[in-house]
Amino acid sequence: MDVSAVVLSFNSKNYIETCVDSLVSAYQQSGLTGEIVVIENGSTDGSISILRRLQDKYPEHLQVIYLGRNTGTTYSRNRGLAISKGKYILILDSDAYMNAAALTGMKDWLDANPTTGLVSPKLTYPDGRFQLSVDTFPTLSRKFQRFFMLKQMEAQEDVQLTEPTDIDYAISACWMFPAETYYQIGALDEKIFYSPEDVDFCLRVWQSGKKITYLPQFSVVHDAQEKSRGFKVNYFTYLHIKGLMYFFNKHKYVFKLENLYRRLGRK
Repeated sequence: MDVSAVVLSFNSKNYIETCVDSLVSAYQQSGLTGEIVVIENGSTDGSISILRRLQDKYPEHLQVIYLGRNTGTTYSRNRGLAISKGKYILILDSDAYMNAAALTGMKDWLDANPTTGLVSPKLTYPDGRFQLSVDTFPTLSRKFQRFFMLKQMEAQEDVQLTEPTDIDYAISACWMFPAETYYQIGALDEKIFYSPEDVDFCLRVWQSGKKITYLPQFSVVHDAQEKSRGFKVNYFTYLHIKGLMYFFNKHKYVFKLENLYRRLGRK
């Protein structure tokens, strides 16, 4: 099997059907063989009935793990990763919609660049606006900047990379990596309930000696629910801050990146 897509669903009734339909269409148009593993995290909005209908519609593609409660983004994704059979793993948010060009482009890049451990395409909002989905590793000041000024940052043209570029990390709304990356560095860190487990995973890719590459020539729509994007004081903000403090302690830095880059063997 070429690709295993791992998708989380939590109160995603407005998105999950479009997400699954887009994946099946992308598999068919690209000629790639693929599966879709959806982890249902205890939705109460009708998502479950939609997923049961989609299982009847796509029995050859779709498998759903019903967890019954919200277990966060790490434990749940790890359940999907553990049963994935594809040569490549696609991590996709339920509000992100795949297309054949991006699916094929990411796979082809990984085929041609064995030193790359993970790739991510450009993400856009449904109206075509650029979404800031890649960044340097977080510092305390950078996180404050993203909390308070994300929309202004996204509107600045100079943050939009136009060529394939090695980057520190990409948000996990859309990743592709060889299954070998997962076997080498292990699962997502379940001590982080919700964010920044994606930054931690990317940092560990760099620690393994592989690169992370941003591919802006391929674009994927991310109809972001934005539970913690920008400054919103809610439970997800609390979980994000808690996870960030754990991340800083784990990787032994807070304010500057120089020592971290030195440990990674990077300039």
